[in-house]
Amino acid sequence: MDIFRTIAEGKIREAVLNGEFDNLPNKGKPLNLDDMAHIPEELRAGYTILKNAGVLPEEMELKKEIVSLQKLIDSCHEEKEIGSLQRKLTCKMLKFDILMERRALNHALGSYKSKIFSKLAGY
Repeated sequence: MDIFRTIAEGKIREAVLNGEFDNLPNKGKPLNLDDMAHIPEELRAGYTILKNAGVLPEEMELKKEIVSLQKLIDSCHEEKEIGSLQRKLTCKMLKFDILMERRALNHALGSYKSKIFSKLAGY
């Protein structure tokens, strides 16, 4: 992956020196970038594709459902219905927590694995 990044940066530098970026629209204006710093690098392309297609990632969909259920509970006056909604809310919250734990664990293992490989490559 680093070789591709190096090649791409070289091509970009060459294009800048040749003035190929001088007449681009919005030159000198700030870019409106989505902050994806909280998303692991290997998932960013997929998230962008899903976003452009109007599809929410699973954790965002769950959060949306959690907020909707909480609003329903807050506005509900029947005890039986509140109990049913509360069970659904608890289930969604558990699902969300499990999903986030798995993602954190996978991300931590991935970064740890890359450190091990870089150490082994040095030997």
